[in-house]
Amino acid sequence: MSFPKLLSPLPLNGGLVTLKNRVLMGSMHSGLESGSVTGGFVDLSRMGRFFARRARGGVGLIVTGGVAPNRAGWVSPFAAKMSTADEMRSHKVVTEMVGEADEECKIAMQILHSGRYGYHPLAVGPSAVKSPIGWFTPKALSSQEVHSTIDDYVNASLLAQEAGYHGVEIMGSEGYLINQFIAKRTNFRDDEWGGSYENRIRLATEIVRKVREATNPDFIIIFRLSMLDLVKGGSSWDEIVQLGKAIEAAGASIINTGIGWHEARIPTIATSVPRKGFTWVTAKMKGEVDIPLCTTNRINMPHVAEQVLQDQEADMVSMARPFLADPDFVNKALANKADEINTCIGCNQACLDHTFKGITASCLVNPESCHEDEFEKAYETVADGKRQRIAVVGAGPAGLAFSTTAARRGHNVTVFEQSSEIGGQFNMAKKIPGKEEFYETIRYFNKQLEKHDVDLQLNSRASVESLAEGGFDSVVLATGISPRTPDIPGIDHPNVLSYIDVLRDEKPVGKSVAIIGAGGIGFDVGEFLSHDKSDGIADNMNIDDYLNHWGVDKTMSQAGGLFDEDDSGARPLTSLRDITLLQRKKGKLGAGLGKTTGWIHRSQLKKMGVKMVGGVSYDKIDEDGNLHITYSVKSKSKSKDGKPSKVSEVLKVDNIVTCAGQLPLRELEEGLQARGMTVFRVGGAEEAGELDAKKAIDMATRLAIRVEDSKAGDVHVMDEGRAAKAIDFMRGILRG
Repeated sequence: MSFPKLLSPLPLNGGLVTLKNRVLMGSMHSGLESGSVTGGFVDLSRMGRFFARRARGGVGLIVTGGVAPNRAGWVSPFAAKMSTADEMRSHKVVTEMVGEADEECKIAMQILHSGRYGYHPLAVGPSAVKSPIGWFTPKALSSQEVHSTIDDYVNASLLAQEAGYHGVEIMGSEGYLINQFIAKRTNFRDDEWGGSYENRIRLATEIVRKVREATNPDFIIIFRLSMLDLVKGGSSWDEIVQLGKAIEAAGASIINTGIGWHEARIPTIATSVPRKGFTWVTAKMKGEVDIPLCTTNRINMPHVAEQVLQDQEADMVSMARPFLADPDFVNKALANKADEINTCIGCNQACLDHTFKGITASCLVNPESCHEDEFEKAYETVADGKRQRIAVVGAGPAGLAFSTTAARRGHNVTVFEQSSEIGGQFNMAKKIPGKEEFYETIRYFNKQLEKHDVDLQLNSRASVESLAEGGFDSVVLATGISPRTPDIPGIDHPNVLSYIDVLRDEKPVGKSVAIIGAGGIGFDVGEFLSHDKSDGIADNMNIDDYLNHWGVDKTMSQAGGLFDEDDSGARPLTSLRDITLLQRKKGKLGAGLGKTTGWIHRSQLKKMGVKMVGGVSYDKIDEDGNLHITYSVKSKSKSKDGKPSKVSEVLKVDNIVTCAGQLPLRELEEGLQARGMTVFRVGGAEEAGELDAKKAIDMATRLAIRVEDSKAGDVHVMDEGRAAKAIDFMRGILRG
């Protein structure tokens, strides 16, 4: 066994219950928790299928997404709640499906009271202090209401037990209600629930104590304890240890690690965070309590988890999004097939971004996640008589997703790739500091091509003639895009480079650079050009440099775990080059970046000293390669027409890098159609806006599971727009 600690059993509750391994599938908001309402009954069967799939994959302990103990605890209107017998009965389908999938797998329901993070007018908190990321100022709970809230936690736990859950996780971190009571930042009370630290942690300890008293002796109680708040006014380390000991004494089975409040301005789970970047926090707690400690955040491969346990930084490991990427994570580790794991890259694009848009979560590298019922055919062998011989042109994200899925189903697939390696745009993405996880995605697809006998033709440029004469039933164009050249006088100057010149071809770039275009590609180029390959973030492994860059005090000498702004311990990296990032649109640069990661990219470049200018007109590039621009600036003195002042500037730079959009590559399509061939387009060949690997992989996978029944021109892709518009409409009503 390659991972003996990770896959070893873990006894809990004095040996009354044992987990079959030390893998906890951590809680995630997926959008499945609320279910669908049919005839007044909440149907949670999709949630059940989702967790049953992970149970079959070998997980030892599953924790569901957050379920509120009462209406005030909702994350959003009509979100998941456990307070009535009817709600309990809805959950039985979940526990029954998990039990049928693997009777050894344990599942716990997370009880989460959002407190002031609630996106609804019923939000409550310890004090009437509005969250910087919320909409509503919460109502301060009275002392009696606090007691009632404790009772609601107990009631939710008993209902969970009756529904068949093996335990609950009490969410005491990430800035939710219990955490709000604990921290001075949000608790201004002077009664028995505020003031001294003992009073501020009373809500947490009373909930655990009363749940322990009310439930069966083998019922698992996990407490998610905020070990690093990452906000001013958070807990000190001594206080955190005091709370951990009190939670153990109150009867918890496991203490799980919480890192950072949602309002913290420190990345904690994005791909730029080094692997196991926060396990040192859990390690500090080792020896302070005797119950098992679970660590978390950016642990995405079994060897990483095994090392954490071997180093005795924790007793078990929580991984959430890695089970979106690959539900068979544990079974593959058990079978010594870790090279077949589809690795979570920490992008947030289809999980957290979807959640915050009100869309059911999924996964960029595995669109089946949370949509298991839509992808049942992905594992069904295609019927006799319908198997096709399919040519795929291009081995980028879309081509790889299509070919591996179609081949798994039994189609005979040949992939033509003109370069010497697979990956397409991923081969540029993997070079961006903090995006090295794309190496894992390429490794995964290489293994899948081999496993499913895909005929991979590298260094092979397909032509209309070779495809038409190759005996193929259909051709899938996954040819990607070509960069769009902006219409600027002088754009053909030799000092002007495209992002492909820089990222793929690694052409030399001078010390001063102007980047035209501030979408995802522009920000990636800014990151790439800002870093030295030897610095701490570029290799995505140096944890200490990462923490110092973002101002996290590993000694935790300050409450909340942050350096003071003038503290010499905080050492943000600075850019190697003088970089100016430009965009035509007015307003915030990178507004179209990921909903939960855009702020990280903007903050990162600002910390590195990159200048950002919006609302730019590109006038010309002169004979010396300098960029002439005009833009507006806000000032006290305005022009006569009342508009901001216009400024003309010449950027004297060594190079200009264009990141101004893409055009689809479809040069083979017309000729193939003229020869009577069935042609499909996926990825950038179908839609070449801002590069979107999530959409490309989703589209290609959906085509692959029904290609034998599809017609040329069919585009299969998840419909996000309708759900997002509905949520925006509801938000508008609530705000109004």
